[in-house]
Amino acid sequence: MVIVDSSIWIDALYGIKNAHTIWLKSALGKREIGLTSLILTEVLQGVRSEIQFKGFQRDLMLLPIFETIETSIAVTAAHNYRALRNRGITVRSSIDCVIATFCIENGFDLLHNDRDYQPFEHHLGLRVIDPSASPAP
Repeated sequence: MVIVDSSIWIDALYGIKNAHTIWLKSALGKREIGLTSLILTEVLQGVRSEIQFKGFQRDLMLLPIFETIETSIAVTAAHNYRALRNRGITVRSSIDCVIATFCIENGFDLLHNDRDYQPFEHHLGLRVIDPSASPAP
């Protein structure tokens, strides 16, 4: 399963073409693609019009959506935040911390374009899709 972060969905839904959105477009239907309830919130809260909101919601709800903030994930996310802080790294977003931890704990890959996930990859084993290194499926 590849969890796609809001940083990619927002670009994709607005028709922005970059390596990440091209990878996503080619992976849909060929790879298991999903998102979390927190990612759904992040994407939808930034939508400007009601028509776009309904369309984006309809399209995203066709994919698997995982509830992210179970108690065990909340505790582990706090542990991961503290582990990174002890290395001198401060994660700017609690939501990104929860999403990264959710992916780590469930063995999911993450497609993102957000520097806040890099410490999770480098220090805690988050698996990420790098569209420049891994060809589209």
